[in-house]
Amino acid sequence: MSRIELNRRDFLKGCCATAAAGAVGPSLLFSPEAQAAANTYDTVVLVFLRGGIDGLNLVVPTSGNDRSFYEQARPNLAIAASGTYGALPLTLAGGAATPFGLHPSATGLRDIWEAGKLAIVHSCGMPTVVTRSHFNAQLFLDFGTPGRASGTGWMARALDAQAASLGQAAMPALATNDRVPANLLGSTEALVMGSPADFALNAGAWQWQTRRSGMPAGARGVNEMLARLWKGNTGLEYSGARADAALQVVATQPYTTTLPAGWPDSGFARQLWTIAQSIRFNLGLRYATLDLGGWDTHDSQGSAGSGYHYYQNKIAELSQALTAFYSELSSGGEMSRVTVVVQSEFGRRVRENGSRGTDHGYGNPLLVLGGPVNGRRFYGSWMGLDPEVLSPYFGDVPATTDFRRVFSELLVRRMGISDTGVVFPEYVAPAPLGIVQNAVAAATASHVVSRQPATVLPTHDSAHRTVSTARPRPARLPRPVDSWTLRIWIRLLRWLFLRI
Repeated sequence: MSRIELNRRDFLKGCCATAAAGAVGPSLLFSPEAQAAANTYDTVVLVFLRGGIDGLNLVVPTSGNDRSFYEQARPNLAIAASGTYGALPLTLAGGAATPFGLHPSATGLRDIWEAGKLAIVHSCGMPTVVTRSHFNAQLFLDFGTPGRASGTGWMARALDAQAASLGQAAMPALATNDRVPANLLGSTEALVMGSPADFALNAGAWQWQTRRSGMPAGARGVNEMLARLWKGNTGLEYSGARADAALQVVATQPYTTTLPAGWPDSGFARQLWTIAQSIRFNLGLRYATLDLGGWDTHDSQGSAGSGYHYYQNKIAELSQALTAFYSELSSGGEMSRVTVVVQSEFGRRVRENGSRGTDHGYGNPLLVLGGPVNGRRFYGSWMGLDPEVLSPYFGDVPATTDFRRVFSELLVRRMGISDTGVVFPEYVAPAPLGIVQNAVAAATASHVVSRQPATVLPTHDSAHRTVSTARPRPARLPRPVDSWTLRIWIRLLRWLFLRI
């Protein structure tokens, strides 16, 4: 048996290799460069509006008794029922009027609604838990276990439940954050990448990073030297080599931080652009999650009109970025297998407060949009705004539809998870609401192989499926990666180069 010996230099290299493997893992290894393709699997994108969006000013009552109750409760914040800054009417697929409209800044979302690819679930949330705490509500939703912290996120459990179907997926889950979000805690498959430009060894002096023209013969930069550092046969060095290979493969994906024409230039839009590219590169992405904060509007919330209105600007930011994402992937055919869910921890109270804002409430509209969606329809139960009806719920809109019912339908019909109990413990999902089409049935009915843009149909009961033969995908990413951990590794490497 051979004897293993380590000197100080080998030990330092091994430490850095271990940190590298922990930060990046043997991800995206032994694989060809990813190419654009209409994927043969579905992707669920979760947009979490942190802070508690005022759902009543997003999906606005525009007529009937609820309109009167709404105006009485919000003398300063009510969105007009019509006019230049009035709510955008929401009609059903057959053209029938509804007593609701969207905030006037949500023109893009209105267009997706009219295309039949946006559905709204009334009064969604956690019917079994009463909490007005941001932190508790967000954790309960992220963990998928209302009333208790489970320690693992529901997305992580969903990935485990479909592990057999992931194949050689390089990036089964992606969070465009700086840290691992709670809904992915416990996952060994997730990548956390705030920006593709940050997922690289580019710290320190610019001229040291990589070989450049004009350097002396034989000179190499840090990135070229990494492969030489890990040429040993120890397990630690092997881990370092795999980590370096992972970084190289990520670097070879054709990510760009330049937004396509027509996209809004916001941080939220850039996060969605990263997700859109990851879907297009056919990396095996099943789940993506991102946050848009700033919805805790206790004071000076604003409504809609000329001049500055905070809430109006936030709705525009949300609607414009989601519309750009939807249009981009529709043009390439990928949207036919992408479903976006827009969720917040709770809504706001019906009655405005004395600071021209709104305080924490309960039930809230949940938005579902994408190619598989049976849209231009409302789902769930709406109890109205009559103060007497809402009195048992502290005067707030109650949560009448459990959020887990919506996600369970997605998992069964789109992601192929038959036992949702492993994702949402102690929850037995009722019959599906019918928000999304059944992927198995749709695939059986489809006989067209095409890379043409997906056609957006105007009715909720029609389906269009764009399918293509997928190219080989890179190898699986085996553990969470976040930019913060990567920066720590970079610092270790810089220290190593100075000491050896």
